[in-house]
Amino acid sequence: MARQLAEISQDLHRQVGVLLDRQGLVTHVLVGDAKGLIIPPLPRERGAKGRLKGLRLIHTHLDSSTLTQDDLMDLALLRLDAVVAIIAGPDGQAGAIQVAHLLPRPLDGHNWAVINAPNPGSLNLDFAALVASLEEELARVEAAGEGRGLERAILIGVTGRNRDSAEDSMAELSELARSAGLEVAGTIIQRRPRFDPRFLMGKGKLSELVVQALQSAADLLVFDAELSPSQVRSITDFTELKVIDRTQLILDLFAQRARSREGKLQVEMAQVKYLLPRLVGRGDALSRLMGGIGGRGPGESKLEMDRRRLRDRLHKLNQELAGVRDERRERRQPRRRQRLPVLSIIGYTNAGKSTLFNALTHASVLSEDRLFATLDPTSRRLRFPREREVIITDTVGFIKNLPKNLLEAFKATLEELEEADLLIHVVDLSNPRFVEQMATVADILTSLNLQEKPVLMVFNKADRVNANLAAVQCRIHQGVAISAIDPQTLPPLIARLEERVEDLAIQADWGKAEAVWQDVVSSEQ
Repeated sequence: MARQLAEISQDLHRQVGVLLDRQGLVTHVLVGDAKGLIIPPLPRERGAKGRLKGLRLIHTHLDSSTLTQDDLMDLALLRLDAVVAIIAGPDGQAGAIQVAHLLPRPLDGHNWAVINAPNPGSLNLDFAALVASLEEELARVEAAGEGRGLERAILIGVTGRNRDSAEDSMAELSELARSAGLEVAGTIIQRRPRFDPRFLMGKGKLSELVVQALQSAADLLVFDAELSPSQVRSITDFTELKVIDRTQLILDLFAQRARSREGKLQVEMAQVKYLLPRLVGRGDALSRLMGGIGGRGPGESKLEMDRRRLRDRLHKLNQELAGVRDERRERRQPRRRQRLPVLSIIGYTNAGKSTLFNALTHASVLSEDRLFATLDPTSRRLRFPREREVIITDTVGFIKNLPKNLLEAFKATLEELEEADLLIHVVDLSNPRFVEQMATVADILTSLNLQEKPVLMVFNKADRVNANLAAVQCRIHQGVAISAIDPQTLPPLIARLEERVEDLAIQADWGKAEAVWQDVVSSEQ
């Protein structure tokens, strides 16, 4: 076969090749140009996790060149058993031969091995045994992953920013993945001055990604960005791996955490808003099948039906959430009549808001060392030592690049913040990114038009950091340092809260007096 391929290649002055299955049968005959050839889309049956494709490519090179980068990319992206390059000599004879195959784990920084021979006849290789041993090693990695019971994912960051910012963002993505029940099999960060419009990252990096997924038994790629519908399809087709972006991961995490009817409605609404443009993005060509006078034919396509159902569902969700807002408004009426001050605990996710809420009110709200452990707001009465009562509310945490759809869907929940007289901003002082997290919370408050609300800064987990750091931050922000798990640190906070509530009450009384005075002046005029 090598001799026949070399003869044909010289006659045509083109690269030619064949794809063989493991029985040695030809499945495809390929004809390229002088520099390369293109492999058509291949069936995915054997593209499962931990398995190679079951096909090997044998093709010619005309210019005495060795295996090219394109050859190695085909090997990786298509998960071929092997790629073989045969030098077609000027006389049509088969010359030197190279065989490349993937490795079950990286070796000296490479994901593949290359075997050289001066001619096909001198190649001494038991190919069946080689492939069997490779798949046995890959299956061992897969079995180890299955034993842990978690879906394995590779996290990808493509950034034009500095390396430190990218690593901080990837660390947060890792926390999100862990909270969502994923096992992180690896991370990749690529810096690019310009993003690829189709794949976001370069093809070479994508080929490394496919091999890394194979070697680590991962079948999910999570991008630290919001991908367009076309990018998701392109990367999925290119890698044959499941692809999600940061927004979809957060939505999935919220869907796991939602417990109340209201929370489930809000998450579903955000998911529908996320999915709808991704259906529409597939093009109007698939929208409707028309035919004959008056539009005879099969009517709506499945895609159009899916769109219509999603729009109907979105309309129904809007109505149900409007009802939820009305119910919340009714529940808030007694507070207004009693004129009880409302304190809302806000902050970055996993800052310790629920732990502080439980410590202050002796409630039993779920508090875990996971992102977004709390989605559903909870309110309790709190009586201060001076016998003044307030309503204190635990709210959903914030996060950088919080999906806009999610923010809109949680409007009913965030209305609690609009009613608040004082915002208690809890900061995880032990987090190395706490300054950035504080800025993120401030930005979200601005986007909600709440930047004028009175805020008390509470620096939590002060027991985990240097006392000087806590003192400096409290001095800068006029805040209080606590450890929510240590009741002995709470009295200074309670005292500060009581002072702020007293100040708010005085301001409210002064405001009422001023309003009465204005009415008197107006009536006299």
